[in-house]
Order: sequence, then structure tokens, then C-alpha cells
Amino acid sequence: MKLLEDRIRKDGQAESSTVLKVGSFINHQVDSQFMDQLGRDFARHFKEEGITKVFTIESSGIAPAMMTAAHLKVPMVILKKQTSKILDGEVYQTRVMSFTKGTSYELTLFADYINKEDRILLIDDFLANGEAAMGASRLIEEAGATLAGIGILIEKSFQKGRKRLEEAGYKVYSQARVARLDKGLIEFVEEES
Repeated sequence: MKLLEDRIRKDGQAESSTVLKVGSFINHQVDSQFMDQLGRDFARHFKEEGITKVFTIESSGIAPAMMTAAHLKVPMVILKKQTSKILDGEVYQTRVMSFTKGTSYELTLFADYINKEDRILLIDDFLANGEAAMGASRLIEEAGATLAGIGILIEKSFQKGRKRLEEAGYKVYSQARVARLDKGLIEFVEEES
């Protein structure tokens, strides 16, 4: 999506061959009008999939997921990375390794917010190795629902995430696909016409 690529070129900061900072408009300070445009694009892309709920993993995926859910006119559900002290009722949980932090966490979905008839759209800010999306898919499938699509703001195409998700049978749509990063360098995958 040219809109997101242009914004990354303008305001993104490539720190290394694996780190792209987008804190000024996506995951620290959120540009709400821009996020609305990204949510509209996801909704348009997945409109034929019969989406009943939009899922995301706390916390950077919340803004684009909320905007997408608003445009699809469905609820948004946040998968938690931390187990709550007031945890009661049935939950689905799985362990996920965080590429960014180099640690693992217990991803939690409350059973009250999913049913077997649900067709879920998962929205996340970054796709690197696909760990978070695969963890979310395990929870969704354990609940008996369908993961109908995965929407990613920024995909690091030089890492294995997309391949891993597509090999598992998931439809992946990334708004910006980064082909290469280095200090001060951001190159995008050339889209086929």
C-alpha cells in the first residue's frame, strides 16, 4: 500500500538490518486519521471473508484493529500477553516467543469472546517470523473458530513469517512489505502489476 510505504519513508527510522522504528505514527504516538485509512483498507481487502470479529495482540495492534473492526462493523477482541490476577472463567492459552523482546509470553484468549461460528480477522503491526500470528491461530483453532485472514501493517519480507503463515494455509495481506533494512535504508518489495 503506497500510502503506508510513503509514510514509512517519511517518518520511519531504520536502525539496523532488523529494526524499523515507527513510533511517531503507529506504536507510541498514533496518527488516528492515518490509522483510520489503514483500517478502511483492511476492511475493503477482507470484506468478502464474512468476518465476525477482529482480533489483535496487545498492544501495538490495537489501533489498526479497532479501526478495521469499526469499518467492518464487528467487535474487536484483544489477546492478552499477561495473565490477569482477576482471571476467572475459561481461557485458551499458548506460549509465544517475542522476536522483538527475545522473551516468551503466555498469550491468553477469554473463551467468552469467541465461538465456533466466528470467522476471525487477525490484525497486527509487524510480521517478522510469524510467532505471534501462529500463537493467535492456535488459540482460534483450539476454540473451534476459523482464522479467515491475517492483516499486517508492516511485513519484514526478508524473514520467514509470511512463508510460514501461507504454508499453514492462511491468507496474508500486508500493507507494506519491507524487502531490506539497514541503518538509514528502507527498501520495499516491488509489487507485481
